[in-house]
Amino acid sequence: MPAANDIRKGQVIKFNGEAHLVMETMHRTPGNLRAFVQVKMRNLRYGKALDQRFGSTDTVEVLPTEKKTLEFSYADRDAFAFIDPDTFDQIELSATLLGDGKNYLTPGGKVDVLFVDEKPLTIELPSSVNLKITQSSDGVKGDTASNVQKPATLETGLVVNVPLFIKEGEVIRVSTADGSYMGRA
Repeated sequence: MPAANDIRKGQVIKFNGEAHLVMETMHRTPGNLRAFVQVKMRNLRYGKALDQRFGSTDTVEVLPTEKKTLEFSYADRDAFAFIDPDTFDQIELSATLLGDGKNYLTPGGKVDVLFVDEKPLTIELPSSVNLKITQSSDGVKGDTASNVQKPATLETGLVVNVPLFIKEGEVIRVSTADGSYMGRA
């Protein structure tokens, strides 16, 4: 196993029996004390961030990781099926693993999935996606004093506030970071 000095940003390490993504490392040697490595990491199962101090000679288990771009195929209750475009293998991910990301998935949409020990652990969505409006009320004429918005239901079931001029059936661009309307597609 590698020493704590060899930990680098982007690696996944095993700490307290859980997989953690290393977000930042800093090697410190204070005065006449022993050297240590300060690591900022995020628990991949719960999403909590923590700072941990390792002695420079401590050993740390680095887990093998692989990032694959998968294509969304279909959803079946709490299981979401993805296809690997290289090998055409079908991989199912649970709704709990996807979290709010399931609101941005359309057939053929691509996501990056981080695999640790051949098991999918986290997904990374593109910064924005194009979604079709399936239901939206008409805007009231003359109600244009300032940036007035109305709710619109998208093809994935997500409800987004859009400007009054956007009509049902149009395709809009939505931010995956906060679910906000970005413009027409």
